[in-house]
Amino acid sequence: MAKGMRVRAWVVSGVCAGAAMVPGTGTAAPAPEADLAYHGTAVMTGDQVEVRLTPRNDGAVAIADATVRLRWPVALAERQRLPGRCAREDERTVLCGTGALAVGAAGEQLRVPVRLREPAPELTLELETAWSGDVVDKDRTNDQLKVLVLATGDAYAF
Repeated sequence: MAKGMRVRAWVVSGVCAGAAMVPGTGTAAPAPEADLAYHGTAVMTGDQVEVRLTPRNDGAVAIADATVRLRWPVALAERQRLPGRCAREDERTVLCGTGALAVGAAGEQLRVPVRLREPAPELTLELETAWSGDVVDKDRTNDQLKVLVLATGDAYAF
């Protein structure tokens, strides 16, 4: 009787070990997918640049909040009057929260005025999603943008 118990114990252990080693038996839940996009304008006059952008989520899940990064190729002035949901990341970069974004809907427009340390005749503004919570965005073509802005006072759309 003791011999039979040992065999059963070995068989159970062997079955458990075999199940644990079979590849592909466990699957993780896929990460929720969003599709963030940014549309807006940038205007530069002298050392002043004003960016107006509207975030949009064309993905399958709502987003509680996301962060957009705005990066200039030149240093910004030390003192800035940024909107409440924006903060400096470094001397050339500002981060702004988008707020909640429903599925298939545009969010609230962000108005981000900045001053450059020195006036520039032109610059290339870079915008990208810095953070989007627990969601994945596989289409980065519409949330990683470069916008050429001339110091003409004209609005350059993206």
